[in-house]
Amino acid sequence: MLKEVIATRYITPLREGGSLPGLVEADDFGTYVLKFTGAGQGRKTLVAEVVCGELARRLGFRVPRLVTVDVDPVLGLGEPDQQVQELLKSSGGTNLGMDFLSGALGFDPLAFEVSAEEAGRIVWFDALVNNVDRSWRNPNLLRLHGETWLIDHGATMIWHHNWPAAEASAARPYDAADHALARFAPDVRSAAAALAPLVTGELLAEVTAEIPDVWLLDEPGFATPDDLRRAYARPLLARAATIHERVKGER
Repeated sequence: MLKEVIATRYITPLREGGSLPGLVEADDFGTYVLKFTGAGQGRKTLVAEVVCGELARRLGFRVPRLVTVDVDPVLGLGEPDQQVQELLKSSGGTNLGMDFLSGALGFDPLAFEVSAEEAGRIVWFDALVNNVDRSWRNPNLLRLHGETWLIDHGATMIWHHNWPAAEASAARPYDAADHALARFAPDVRSAAAALAPLVTGELLAEVTAEIPDVWLLDEPGFATPDDLRRAYARPLLARAATIHERVKGER
């Protein structure tokens, strides 16, 4: 299970993201980028971060370590920014944190080189989870010590916003025309040959078990959190086998 920490100090908002994540210190002396349950996108964004982040990690990608962060609403009492204060007040309880990668640089596809092999692996993974937020305009990639790190997976698995239509939505192709790594001739088929066999029912059960129960409660159509966990796993298992054949817009 994800490590549990308690937020002890709110440092500053990070205004690059639409959900207004913040930088916090925790009781383990770690510094984390905090994403809030009270943000506009709600808890499904945090579920997507956990599923995709933990799946990526198990497939060998570099992803900041994820933790759950307990937030006491009183943290917001001293915040001068009214928007931040309201966000903290509305996010009491379990939130999501990711290791703050000090010194990391935002990825610029014109400034950094990526091999066709690595580009293929990342494009294949984004196709698997239907990541619509890894464009050249907003790569959601970091460079640290010459290595590429994947961040921000909240805009993935769009089908979980409409479960009755999930099967049809998950069967659609993936458009990689605007992908941040499209210019590097990504070798998606080789990536699929290496990675798809690793995406098993057992692996997905392990990944979805990381989702806190509290983020899975009261979802219409699902009796228990485990029922919903299985619903998250099914489209990913189906897509893993064939999504490389439905990646559109490769250069």
